[in-house]
Amino acid sequence: MAQATLAAARFPAAVALLRTRRSPAIAAPLCQSGLRHCRRGFAMAAAPAPVPAPASDPPPKGADLFFRSVLSKMQKVYLSRNPTAEKILGLVHSYDGDNICFDHFAFRTFGVDGYGINSLAEFFTDFGYEPREELRFPAKKLRALWFSPPKSDGYTGTGIYGPLPRIFISELLVDELSAPSQEIICKYIKTSAKGNKYAVLASTSGELTWDKPIYSDFQALSRESEYAAWTLVNGYALNHATVSTHRLESDIRSISKFNKFAEDNGFKLNTEGGILKVSPDGLLQQSSTVADSALFSFADGITESIPRSYIEFAERLPLPQFKDLQDKEVKEHHRRDGFEVGNADKIFESTSRDQLTRRSA
Repeated sequence: MAQATLAAARFPAAVALLRTRRSPAIAAPLCQSGLRHCRRGFAMAAAPAPVPAPASDPPPKGADLFFRSVLSKMQKVYLSRNPTAEKILGLVHSYDGDNICFDHFAFRTFGVDGYGINSLAEFFTDFGYEPREELRFPAKKLRALWFSPPKSDGYTGTGIYGPLPRIFISELLVDELSAPSQEIICKYIKTSAKGNKYAVLASTSGELTWDKPIYSDFQALSRESEYAAWTLVNGYALNHATVSTHRLESDIRSISKFNKFAEDNGFKLNTEGGILKVSPDGLLQQSSTVADSALFSFADGITESIPRSYIEFAERLPLPQFKDLQDKEVKEHHRRDGFEVGNADKIFESTSRDQLTRRSA
């Protein structure tokens, strides 16, 4: 697999680029295949520092409750389709108590005609999230942008009602695909009318904003981009939720012990690049299950198994300047922030055919 690269978009540039969604439409250039696409446009800048930025002020209480209710509905769809995630959350709760907090939620999108990152991003920025760094994955023809949450003042709970998760939104660079794959994706996007404006509603309902695909189109996309095929049949559904292991209280707060705990209980973990994915600085450590599969009835009457979602686990270690703090003194802002291309590139493989068909160790 070609090595992915990181391009960071500092906050001011990212804000300006997110505002393009509110700007008048501009005719997009034609790519070599002759298909017309929207502009993407996130600035390239210096590599990010893994130090947390100050969080924005929390939204008013009513807005915050509404926002969390939306996240709850997204999670409800996610858990209804992914029994592995529901079982692991239940198991961790039984073993560790009511200490589960989410590190981040992740979504996949088509980066074409307004159906990419911005179709979801504006909802989160309206509720106090701030755009941070951009990540690039050339081999997968993807890019992503993550968003830091506002302060969670007054919330001492867990799960959706605990510290707000980071948001990680990726998009497929559609105009870098072959002409046949572009045509398939654009064919369905056209049936969506203005569905990109209701991406969050689609995520809370679990419905596609475009026509249900035919099986041959799903197969054709799978051959070139498994990410494209996944997005075609899952749409804006939550791709994965991530448990923050270092916020747990028992021995499984160490991600290595958490991974053993998961495997000992019969869960199949993603082995791409090794079960534990570690950033070059060693401070961000991640792992994930392999996605669940489910039968899907395609528009042409064919019923076949498709990948759904998975659950991830992340441990963020203290930054070097805080390494001498006592364990109970370490807060989230003392820990490594952000994401790592090398880790994320391998986590993406949790929905791949290779991982789904691999026998458990």
